[in-house]
Amino acid sequence: MKEKKHNSSKKQVQLKGIPAAPGIAIGKVHIFGAEYIKPVERDISDEDIPREVERFKEALKQTRKEILAIEGKISRELGIEYGRIFSAHLLILEDSVLVQKVIGTLKKKKKSIEAVFMEVLNKYISVLAESRDEYLRDRISDITDVKNRVLRNLTGVEEKSLADLDKESIVIAYDLSPSDTAMMHGGPVLGFATDIGGRTSHTAIMAKSLEIPAVVGLESVTDVVKNGDPVIVDGMHGVVIVNPTKRFLEKYRKEKERYERLGHKLVELKSLPSETLDGKKVGIAGNIELPEDVVGVISHGAEGIGLYRTEYFYMNRKDLPTEEEQFNAYKRVAMRIKPHFVVIRTLDLGGDKFLSQLDVPKEMNPFMGWRAVRFCLARPDIFKAQLRAILRASAYGNLKLMYPMISGIMEFRQANAVLEEAKEELRKEGVAFNENIPVGAMIEVPSAAITSDILAKEAAFFSIGTNDLIQYSLAVDRVNEKIAYLYEPTHPAVLNLIKMVIDNGHKEGIPVALCGEMAGDISLTMILLGLGLDEFSTSPIAVPEIKKVVRSVSYEEAKKIADKARTFTTGQEVQEYAKKRLRELVPDIASGLGE
Repeated sequence: MKEKKHNSSKKQVQLKGIPAAPGIAIGKVHIFGAEYIKPVERDISDEDIPREVERFKEALKQTRKEILAIEGKISRELGIEYGRIFSAHLLILEDSVLVQKVIGTLKKKKKSIEAVFMEVLNKYISVLAESRDEYLRDRISDITDVKNRVLRNLTGVEEKSLADLDKESIVIAYDLSPSDTAMMHGGPVLGFATDIGGRTSHTAIMAKSLEIPAVVGLESVTDVVKNGDPVIVDGMHGVVIVNPTKRFLEKYRKEKERYERLGHKLVELKSLPSETLDGKKVGIAGNIELPEDVVGVISHGAEGIGLYRTEYFYMNRKDLPTEEEQFNAYKRVAMRIKPHFVVIRTLDLGGDKFLSQLDVPKEMNPFMGWRAVRFCLARPDIFKAQLRAILRASAYGNLKLMYPMISGIMEFRQANAVLEEAKEELRKEGVAFNENIPVGAMIEVPSAAITSDILAKEAAFFSIGTNDLIQYSLAVDRVNEKIAYLYEPTHPAVLNLIKMVIDNGHKEGIPVALCGEMAGDISLTMILLGLGLDEFSTSPIAVPEIKKVVRSVSYEEAKKIADKARTFTTGQEVQEYAKKRLRELVPDIASGLGE
């Protein structure tokens, strides 16, 4: 365990990480570390092996009981969808390959089972840590949680829990497992910050559900704090301030009060229409990854689901989901959200999302390789199973279908050909489905944007995926921190491409949505509105703020703002102008943007 170097000077230290759950927390530090278990490595004889194997199996049984207890508690208190997070932990425990690997290593090395188990699990964790796939890296906390639980049950080390905290605190840790986070529910934890972690980690998901401000991926926060230090956690901007000055404390206290007041006001907008001051209606939908996320879409007042990322349904499991499993998941979402719509994006694997059960080759440029619709067209067996499931679910609600990473009209037609095959099969089987299900294209490749006039003649709608469109247009790898400064949503080229897609869509009478991170950036809402965007699709938690901005401006004024933005020559000028106009027109929301 590394030795911590604490900052004893009381100078203010500001750290930047990844915003995991919004809100502001101000309080005193409580350093939490799942106890560092270093089992004693003992040599054993052949005669000892059966006893060590039995100890291992008993520890697995005990760990399973503990995880099931946590799963039950969270299901009762937060809902079944959050309890299911711990199904991933059970999968690890029940992984026969892992269990056999541990037993095989035990027989080969003839060391105590706890030492062998730790060695094997640490190798798994090291492999994941080196992965470029953010989703896989974010599974490290799940494996670490299981590792620590099994080791505790093998060694008898007592578990520490955040449920035991007796005073309000801000928790600082190298990492927190989902079960650690779950123990915060209803307790005195004001917020938390960790050295590692990402947006898709189960810890981040739990934090959002608990509405506890959180920042992850800070890298060194545990090196600069000690117990009792005053600290601010800004979960909106991913900032943690240790030993804040009086000026910063006062600033953030006011910002915290403003955020909480605004939250109450935004709740009042839930049932109000999303329209401008001069009556132009604008769609505001939510993005989801799992069926359980529908709860957040409804609670934040979204008017539908503009992006259902189905690839997460394929992950964190040993096999591919069956058509029946997918049908039941899509049906559940359709019925829960109706009469509102759901746009289901077909499988978007590749890039930074991989499945271990598929033989996907390593590529030099995975973001521009065998992924998304290209993968689906190469694997029609997998693609058609998903299309059949979506079609069957379309009989139960207002479903739309969208293909990702379309680069031109031929791919769109090829995908539709597979869709027609699936329709014909269902007709022959007498299975009900929506014969006229709307089929759209995700515009995230520059070639699709430039030929959107052609695509608009055959697509029922467009949804602009700005995350990829920006990186492809600007030749900027969005996961490369060395060139992160070049990733500019406000770059004039990006704005021109968005405008081109919207205009081409409208010429053919089809609606155009935007479902990338840009849709949730309130500083850009008025520009996108003025460019003619029909629908914003964003994280459910951002929906109320987007609606507030839309209801605070006329469409005519938004068009003037967009026209002015397109006269600037740099992305920085556009960003500064956008923030300036937001401060002028919606000051209560804009005050949280910073300078």
